[in-house]
Amino acid sequence: MSIVKLDEDLVNKDSVSAILDRALDAGEGLLRLTPTWVPRSFLHPGRRIKLFPGDLYAFGADRGGIDERWFSSTTEAANEGRVWHEGLSFCLFEGKKFLLKDAVSEAGKRLIGSPIFDKYQRWPVYSKFFDNMGPIPHHMHQSQKDAELVGREGKPESYYFPPQYNNVDNNFAYTFMGLEPGTTKDDLRKCLENWNKGDNGILDLSRAYRLKRGTGWLIPPGVLHAPGSLCTYEPQWGSDVFGMYQSIVEGRYVPWSLLVKDMPEEKHQDLDFIIGQLDWEKNVDTHFKDSNYLEPIVDTSASGDGYTDKWIVYGHIDGEQLFTAKELTVEPGKKCVLKDPGASGWITVQGKGTIGKLALQTPAMIRFGQNTEDEVFISHEAATRGVTITNTGSEPLVGLRYFGPAVHANMPTK
Repeated sequence: MSIVKLDEDLVNKDSVSAILDRALDAGEGLLRLTPTWVPRSFLHPGRRIKLFPGDLYAFGADRGGIDERWFSSTTEAANEGRVWHEGLSFCLFEGKKFLLKDAVSEAGKRLIGSPIFDKYQRWPVYSKFFDNMGPIPHHMHQSQKDAELVGREGKPESYYFPPQYNNVDNNFAYTFMGLEPGTTKDDLRKCLENWNKGDNGILDLSRAYRLKRGTGWLIPPGVLHAPGSLCTYEPQWGSDVFGMYQSIVEGRYVPWSLLVKDMPEEKHQDLDFIIGQLDWEKNVDTHFKDSNYLEPIVDTSASGDGYTDKWIVYGHIDGEQLFTAKELTVEPGKKCVLKDPGASGWITVQGKGTIGKLALQTPAMIRFGQNTEDEVFISHEAATRGVTITNTGSEPLVGLRYFGPAVHANMPTK
């Protein structure tokens, strides 16, 4: 275990109120966040999320390499052997840290707005960089109905492939998604029956799509997908449930326990139940790409001289606007007033500048436990009032930000 602790100088929940008020007042509604690193024991880090190579196993080699960085997260990572705060974002002010989760509990309406706080009593979404050397197993995330069977929440998610974090493709820049039209449940059942015989052949039933930088996808719950090796920005619902349906990936065995970890224990050998957790119609959709592929769309109402705001994640999942994301580019020497109808989590992916009174700087390399100036939580009060963003560098200043549910009345449809 690393001697560096991400939760050093932590203010406990009962004492958050005073420091939170000072931080919000000093930042005019903006909160500085520190990097939140998450390892995965069954994956190989892609080495593109700026973490110092010697720190990839800072949680311990037994925990696996760090291949994810989570943004503005109040969601815990569902990892075996996890540290207590794994997946949770820390706010930083005057050298002290406090959990964004505790801040939302303390001042939810000020931070995330009354509609979201009144309905969910928390920030119900998060985003992350997901960065791997190769593909991961064909898997799905449970629907809300199925996740509730084990006391969890479902997880729809989305992808965007930022060019700034994809200087190389790594080993397999293709993602298998869904199942070939015409695939039957008996076909899939045979794959599950063959789990211990080697490669269970589930990819023979699917189709791979080449990943394109600067584009993205919507992934509804219950839809199989095997993310490829581009570094991915992933706005998603605040849950970490999944089920792996592929028995071997890149020669590595996937234990049955990772298929059924978020299913009722008495159903762990019930193949009909396991297959039934898939949204079959969405998986075999004959127009899967048309239904789920996302090209960026310029928001002309939020763009102007020297700055461009683009929709990168948009559309409905099962009729609901659950999360959205935008990419703002400010040219050198330019500024803009960013005004949104709701709170967002911001990560800087290129350049330097300022957001309100806070500095923005894209790091070249980050040591585990080091604080950076690239991540900010934009509160509801700051977003609706307007925040000035200025490019003070010689290259474009680019930031990604994601939003909670039902925020945008002018969101493009999908």
